[in-house]
Amino acid sequence: MTLPDTMAAAVVDAEEQQVDGLRLHGFWLTCARTLGALMLFLVLVFYIVTLPAQYMQLITSETLHADFTKNGFFFDFLLVSNLALSVLFVASYTGIAGIIFWRKSNEWIAMLSAFTFLLIVLDVLTPPPEVLNSNAWLNWLFALIGCLRWTSFLAFLLLFPNGKFVPRWTRFVLLGWIALQIPWNFFPASPLSPQAWPAPLTLLVELGAWVTGFCVQVYRYRRISNQVQRQQTKWVVFGVAAWVLIAIGGSLPGAFFPSLQQSQVFNNLVVEPVEIIAYILIPLSIGIAILRYRLWDIDVIINRTLVYVTLTACVIGIYALVVGSLGALLQARGSFLISLLATGLIAVLFQPLRTRLQKGVNRLLYGQRDEPHVVLSQLNQRLEATLAPDAVLPAIVETVAQALKLPYAAILLKQEQEFAIAASYGKPAGKPLTFPLNYQAECIGELRLAPRSPNEAFTPADLRLLDELARQAGLVAHAVQLAADLQRARERLVLAREEERRRLRRDLHDGVGPTLASIFQRLDTAGQLIPGDPDAAVIMVERLKEQMKITIADIRRLVYALRPPVLDELGLISALREHATTAVPAHLQVFIEASQEMPPLPAAVEVAVYRIVLEALTNVERHAHAQTCLIRLNQPTAGSLCLEILDDGGGLPQNYRVGIGLTSMHERAAELGGECQITSRRTGGTQIRVLLPLPKE
Repeated sequence: MTLPDTMAAAVVDAEEQQVDGLRLHGFWLTCARTLGALMLFLVLVFYIVTLPAQYMQLITSETLHADFTKNGFFFDFLLVSNLALSVLFVASYTGIAGIIFWRKSNEWIAMLSAFTFLLIVLDVLTPPPEVLNSNAWLNWLFALIGCLRWTSFLAFLLLFPNGKFVPRWTRFVLLGWIALQIPWNFFPASPLSPQAWPAPLTLLVELGAWVTGFCVQVYRYRRISNQVQRQQTKWVVFGVAAWVLIAIGGSLPGAFFPSLQQSQVFNNLVVEPVEIIAYILIPLSIGIAILRYRLWDIDVIINRTLVYVTLTACVIGIYALVVGSLGALLQARGSFLISLLATGLIAVLFQPLRTRLQKGVNRLLYGQRDEPHVVLSQLNQRLEATLAPDAVLPAIVETVAQALKLPYAAILLKQEQEFAIAASYGKPAGKPLTFPLNYQAECIGELRLAPRSPNEAFTPADLRLLDELARQAGLVAHAVQLAADLQRARERLVLAREEERRRLRRDLHDGVGPTLASIFQRLDTAGQLIPGDPDAAVIMVERLKEQMKITIADIRRLVYALRPPVLDELGLISALREHATTAVPAHLQVFIEASQEMPPLPAAVEVAVYRIVLEALTNVERHAHAQTCLIRLNQPTAGSLCLEILDDGGGLPQNYRVGIGLTSMHERAAELGGECQITSRRTGGTQIRVLLPLPKE
């Protein structure tokens, strides 16, 4: 199975786990389907039966005749538009409810939304008060519908999408709302009914309930929901927010111009259609959230909606401000010149304003992807303020994730043939996008980034910025690796020094020290034997001489472990020739080539070259089966020393394993800041090339 198939399977598994706790089975499933189908049928029948009565009510309305001519064109247009909007309203609510009954009848949270849509339709189709007052059972039926209408909708906002009260105290909000709905709809004249309360208090209670439902959805999105649930929550929040904004926007002209609010023409042609369109957004967005939340990109829709809603509000505000200010200043109300001036000003400001709003909304949704210089500047500031090497990479991933509003960012560094996470921010979500971190054409790591939403692809603007960030991160990651290598080298140096000190202390304390103490005591005994038994004293002194030779050999061994004495006695080149003459078997011929103009080398470089050559000759003798070996020393530059060891043996095996000897060569070169390369020669044999830097002093 490929990686995309795996990711798709993971999303499907997440969806299945999400709805497992929401499914209806057996008796309850049958009851829900039967009740849903019966209720949908009754709503459609009731609307069709009452449609002629609605038409007659529009024709005989006295308020309409005040602004329209009965037989005029506008009156006919009003009748057709009102009936068309009514049909559109009912068709959208019942149609989406029917689709949910058909596709998601086994999920009770989906069925709750469908029942809510049907209850809203029935509440809108409430008969006139004179009909309700003449039929007690009908009055109680529609009071029950009014009670269930917004109760079910608030319950949906508090429970969607996983069917649980989150936070738990929200269940008491729903219980309190139900307790208010009973007197509100059944006993409106009761002191317990919000209808009998002061209008500000009633508005505050109603607004508090809906704000709670909206905030619960936002809280779920940020703290609780998984990837699938977040996409669904976006649609619900978008629909509710758009409903509120459009409803408020439709009432703003009437608030600024009281004459419009009293005009039946304005109310019927502007306010009511806008309110109906706002109401239709609710079932559309919830239906998409339940049925097809992955079909459209909600983020793009939110982006465009925010831009143009804000732009429209700014245009209306600028127009009203200019017209009102100039009208008050010039004492000219309704002047054509003032309106023309305001229109021209809006035309001039429209494009710059739209561009700025688009940038602001993009920053809100996508971060600072349109401002790469700002992101790079922030990254540089974070790196300058970050002193500890282990805090550099976390600062990079945090800056990238926050600047682009990404849920997850991580840097992985290459360790041998695998990548290990060195720093991460957030939680993995969706299929990550990987950028290689290169330094001088060598891949040293990866930058992994999760998309903002599960099915969202990075835009070209995102990719350009991320590519630049990856280049900067590659340089920083290489510096961090060098700092880590330096720290490890220091630790190894300290450990090696302490181990060497421990070895010297142990050898001196356990070997040389007790031997010298014993010699001292036996010399004292020999001195006491000289007057009485000189022969025994002579024998004891002879034994002490042998013991002294052994002790001197031990001391020389310790000194040789610190630095080969032959280097001080003969020099590097002569010491190598001495070893090649005395310690190498006769069947192996060793040739040494060295530049005559080679300056005196530092002690550490001499020891490293000597040890590497001895280890290489040992490998040639034991494993290469070579006849000749060439050791070449030269200076390719004034500040470096090159050591080459070439043999004509069998070369390196195909699957050879690096042993202790080869590892020690690499370590000795790395300790001095150099490098060691071991390769097979084309003509046969092995080539070892060591390049060591030489200090200026």
